[in-house]
Amino acid sequence: MTDQAWPWPVGAATGIGSLPGTDIAEAQRIVLGELPALPHLPELPARGPGADLVGRTAGLLVELPVELYAARWRIAPRPGRDLRRARDLMERDLDQLAEQAEEYAGPVKIQAGGPFTLAASLELPIGGRMLRDPGAVRDLTGSLAEGLRGHVAAVARRLPHATVLLQLDEPSLPAVLAGRVPTESGFGVYRAVEPGVAGSLLRTVVEAAGVPVLVHCCAPDVPLELIRAAGAVGVALDLDLVTDLDPLGEAVDAGLGLLAGAAPTRPPAAGRAPTSAQVADRVRQLWDRLGFPRRRLAEQVVVTPACGLANATPQYARAVLAACRDAGRRLAED
Repeated sequence: MTDQAWPWPVGAATGIGSLPGTDIAEAQRIVLGELPALPHLPELPARGPGADLVGRTAGLLVELPVELYAARWRIAPRPGRDLRRARDLMERDLDQLAEQAEEYAGPVKIQAGGPFTLAASLELPIGGRMLRDPGAVRDLTGSLAEGLRGHVAAVARRLPHATVLLQLDEPSLPAVLAGRVPTESGFGVYRAVEPGVAGSLLRTVVEAAGVPVLVHCCAPDVPLELIRAAGAVGVALDLDLVTDLDPLGEAVDAGLGLLAGAAPTRPPAAGRAPTSAQVADRVRQLWDRLGFPRRRLAEQVVVTPACGLANATPQYARAVLAACRDAGRRLAED
């Protein structure tokens, strides 16, 4: 176990990103109220195109304009109204963040899609995903790296007393590495990206950000060593999808921080949100199975919902964030 310091307070909790609804002012009030130790910039995909993960991140790309075509995002010959809408939504979100958190003086987390999830989602003008063309993937990675550098700087300007953390959402990364991303016809798959290539491109984005970077992957078979070697300081996982503890134990032992997705994104059959005690116990059980001392748990682990909360009710989303917050405090008191 390393003696490094992680870029969040002891006993912190945060959200993965998305919340229900369309009111960004209310969403930010909830986040700042319920997650005071590590608030995040909320995402509201219910607002429509440009507020979704792919469109929101594509709006940050530099010299790679995008547009909607048949309800899918694709590379466009020139900027148009779809791109303007995505950028306007982001600008509105950042302005609202500055208004509500101008004096905030702790870490704040922002989220964006990672290069491989974008490559598996964005289409080329000639058809097919960008993933089909290794050169296009390299260009996309460079564009994303430059765009995220500017995005981080824009957040830092608005919150001059805060420290920024960047979360890269990479739900498609395991499928990209395994060659499981289907082609448009559904009869084939795209060629797998070699781990060495993937790690190098991911590192390009991590280094360009200039701030601590986390990688979120709500899928089985998360490539933990690749993520750690790319320079990420932490990984966000859904604990219910962790089936092999050895890779996770090795990554944690090597110093990778863990954002532990311990609260379900939908209410169970009983219809109630989990209590903070239940969420804290879920994290403790995993940590004990990994075999690490309890004294390091609250330092290296951040408590989160299992994934985004866009499909939850507003009441459930708020209750889950509160449970995660109080679970983090419980773990800090152990």
